[in-house]
Amino acid sequence: MAHGLDPAETGPTAAPPTGAAGIEYWFSILNQLIVLIASIALVGASLVLTYSVIVRYFLHISTDWQDEMSVFLIIGAVFMSSAAIQARRGHVAIEAISSMLPPHVNRIRLAIVDIMSLAFCGFFAWKSWTLLEEAWTENFHSGSSWGPPLWVPYSLMTFGMMLLTLQILLQVANALLSRRTPA
Repeated sequence: MAHGLDPAETGPTAAPPTGAAGIEYWFSILNQLIVLIASIALVGASLVLTYSVIVRYFLHISTDWQDEMSVFLIIGAVFMSSAAIQARRGHVAIEAISSMLPPHVNRIRLAIVDIMSLAFCGFFAWKSWTLLEEAWTENFHSGSSWGPPLWVPYSLMTFGMMLLTLQILLQVANALLSRRTPA
């Protein structure tokens, strides 16, 4: 059948792939798990903000934690799920240009964009690590009355950027290996 859920395709006897295909396989499993958690985080952020509005409007009670909590949840969802979006090439792209270019020129364009993205995201991941390390060692906290530690959102940003960088690296390596392998 064509729905992709046949026992031959998903059966317990099928061993996961090895080598580069194995890395992509396990990375896709990790991405699926992260997308599920990120979806729950976004629902959580909406519930926190809804609670805040209801409590402020009807009970006239000030909440000092809801804004930061929802920002932390959204930061985590956005950064952690970025690798899964990249795996599907779901980030914003200009499709008009790709439809006008010949296929071989479009492959070159994609390779250049991927390499530039890899460089940018690698730099961003490195700088995120330095920010996380500083927040951890200096024990930085938010300036609000709730005062949560800042290593929490910085760690989500750091690991999300690392995953995105690894995803782009996988795509660049896959493109380079597919060009060397005879069809």
